[in-house]
Amino acid sequence: MDQFDHATELERLDREWALSRAGVRQTARPSREDCAECGKPIPEARRRAVPGVQLCVACQTETEAT
Repeated sequence: MDQFDHATELERLDREWALSRAGVRQTARPSREDCAECGKPIPEARRRAVPGVQLCVACQTETEAT
């Protein structure tokens, strides 16, 4: 394993850790099927990836930008 493989592995582990921490914080309530802001459907893939999700990607992006 060279230094690039090692760096890639560290990045993967760090990303998995961060995603698991995000999921732990958001599981207090169930995911919504429709966005709480605009009412559009939230894709199932997003609901599985982000437990407790309340906003669609567009509304989440707008919320984080403000």
